[in-house]
Amino acid sequence: MNAVTPIRAASAKELELTILMPCLNEAETLAICIGKAKAFLGKAGISGEVLIADNGSTDGSQDIASAIGARVVPVAEKGYGAALLGGIAAAKGRFIIMGDADDSYDFGALEAFVARLRDGADLVMGNRFQGGIEPGAMPPLHRYLGNPVLSFVGRLFFRIKTGDFHCGLRGFNTESIRQLDLQTTGMEFASEMVVRGALAGLRIEEVPTRLKPDGRSRPPHLRTWRDGWRHLKFLLVYNPRWMFFIPGTILGGLGALFAALLVFGPLRVIDNLSLDLNTFVAACFMVVTGVQLVTFGAISRYYADITGILPPSRSSDWLTRTISTDRLAINAGICFAGGALFFLYAVARWAHLGFGPLNDCGIPRIVVLGLSLIVISLQAFFSAFLLGVLEIPVKRLKASQANGSGRPVLPAEK
Repeated sequence: MNAVTPIRAASAKELELTILMPCLNEAETLAICIGKAKAFLGKAGISGEVLIADNGSTDGSQDIASAIGARVVPVAEKGYGAALLGGIAAAKGRFIIMGDADDSYDFGALEAFVARLRDGADLVMGNRFQGGIEPGAMPPLHRYLGNPVLSFVGRLFFRIKTGDFHCGLRGFNTESIRQLDLQTTGMEFASEMVVRGALAGLRIEEVPTRLKPDGRSRPPHLRTWRDGWRHLKFLLVYNPRWMFFIPGTILGGLGALFAALLVFGPLRVIDNLSLDLNTFVAACFMVVTGVQLVTFGAISRYYADITGILPPSRSSDWLTRTISTDRLAINAGICFAGGALFFLYAVARWAHLGFGPLNDCGIPRIVVLGLSLIVISLQAFFSAFLLGVLEIPVKRLKASQANGSGRPVLPAEK
């Protein structure tokens, strides 16, 4: 483990390190954690502070913290992320190391975090799977399913090499994280910090961290299924490729393949199995759904690009240049015309049969194909106007900035 070289701040007001602990009724373990943190600062010779972001404790945690020399900042908005956001805003240190106040992490062994931060890392993640998880420290469902799966999804979606996305012990450069303007207030804050940091190009590293059973007699605040879903939802929202493009492309591609194979008649697979009209209808539904997902993906990625939610990329640059309300509406009109022609052709063939029984198996296929194109065209048409609605705040903001007034420009002022 790297040793920490003592570095004093340039002035009394400028601290090097804030050790931040979110707190909600942690009276049983808070004093132990603060004691270890203060001992670490003294042993390492670091100019720092211990900051408790209290989220409305009713068990006297605030008095305990103040009595042993920690600074307490009250955070009224409830939630793990809200408490940490309040603490990050109030921190005086150049660096922050955050960790839970339940004595599951050792605040007396932060040398590796400080060394990496001093070496230029923007975010240093603890890795419990490398450092060791003591028996009873993590529920089996979290250890073998929840954390590995969500960490894998994060690495897959965002190409981040971090092995433990949800370790509660992590250090970071204060200004680097403040500039991310993090927003989530719940447990998904842990994912947001890593994802937004990676998207912003921050230097992210990790160090082994040991996890031991917490010292509380009450159940943890974490709720397995609720908070796991919130983490997964956040990861999906910040990656339109996996949320929309990939499922939509797979679904639409398979649907188009089966529709092409069945458009002229049934397809015999084996002696007792053949695919016919019902499969063709299902294939057309798959195409409709796939096109809708891809359209949603294009709009969401375009909006994320023009608002700065996600950084630009080669694909987003292409979308920004090519996608527009007018272009989508024109393409929707072309698709509608094609679908209407197929539908009218089917009606004409039916009329030729005197509007009697449809013994011609080709007519229902033409009807389904025509209606599918019409539905796709309507989806694209209304999506085009949704895109226009999403562009309004961005255009108004740009206009106000150009006007220099800080408010939207009215039509009469243009």
